[in-house]
Amino acid sequence: MARVHNFNAGPAALPLAALERAQRELLDFEGTGMSIIEHSHRGKAFEGVHDEALSLLRELLSIPDDYHVLFLQGGASHQFAMVPLNLLPPEKSADYVLTGGWSEKAYEEAGRIGTVRVAATTAEGKRFTRIPRQSELSLNPNAAYVHITTNNTLFGTQWHDVPDTGNVPLVADMSSDFLWRPIDVRRYALIYAGAQKNIGPSGVTVVVVRKDLVEQGRKDIPKIFQYRTHAENNSLYNTPPTFAIYLVRNVLAVAKEQGGLPEIERKNRAKAALLYGTLDELAGFYKAPVERESRSVMNVVFRLPTEELEKRFVAEAAKQGMVGLAGHRVTGGIRVSLYNAVELASVEVLVRFMKDFAKLAG
Repeated sequence: MARVHNFNAGPAALPLAALERAQRELLDFEGTGMSIIEHSHRGKAFEGVHDEALSLLRELLSIPDDYHVLFLQGGASHQFAMVPLNLLPPEKSADYVLTGGWSEKAYEEAGRIGTVRVAATTAEGKRFTRIPRQSELSLNPNAAYVHITTNNTLFGTQWHDVPDTGNVPLVADMSSDFLWRPIDVRRYALIYAGAQKNIGPSGVTVVVVRKDLVEQGRKDIPKIFQYRTHAENNSLYNTPPTFAIYLVRNVLAVAKEQGGLPEIERKNRAKAALLYGTLDELAGFYKAPVERESRSVMNVVFRLPTEELEKRFVAEAAKQGMVGLAGHRVTGGIRVSLYNAVELASVEVLVRFMKDFAKLAG
């Protein structure tokens, strides 16, 4: 079996070792005579998987005891509503920093629930090419929370420094760069991330949230939308996406075996340095639009001289086993997603192709 070089933006590449473990265990999980997919979410077999996944997350991120770790459904888009439903009381407003399409969607959704304001935006027409500086943030010191999207898959920008929000809780959508490096969880009041970029398949969302915020959350909303409901039930209030959580467990176990987040960060930075170095070297042909200080380590975007050449680039790359390189339909161009499971060897193959393509077409 020949596996391709997978640069998809999500669902994305998963570690081969995590998939092989699932393959081995698929029909008979730990001698139980059935697949983990078939086990009850209330049974001992799945309970062990579930608790191990939670424990691995706490260990890898050094999550303090005064934070809940939740496995929820509905993706990050569900959290666009769940965050303000829980944390935005009628008498307050929330600040949103707009740095891309997903942060705009989060802002729009929150506006259907309560009062929100734009604390900063780096929009240039319909494009975003940078992250705002601290001096550009117009923050309300009485806001219920400040919301940011730490990495922007469409436009290839990323926060490399945590903004200072004072005493106002910071909420972060980390869907596309969760676990790419170590972070200080205490800098955030709430983190949420769809698993399908870096830590698992689609279907499960990780939420890391301060316990005091959960307790202060609104109680006049349906129970299924309250963080406290899921916290009180260890994320088992209703049937969770058991197989997705199982695969998250597998991915986290591999991450630990490979040296944890410091080693993952080292590999990610090496991949990004190689690709951006090639773009800068061939700047006469490939155009990287993102400000250098805002360049994403996870999603690298660039343009070729014409859209026709971009289509040829994607088609020729696919023939050589490289998939997922077409830019988002909103932005066009080329997008290379370098999530944790993408190996340096795949980036080396891509870089060789880019140099050859530029020679032939330039």
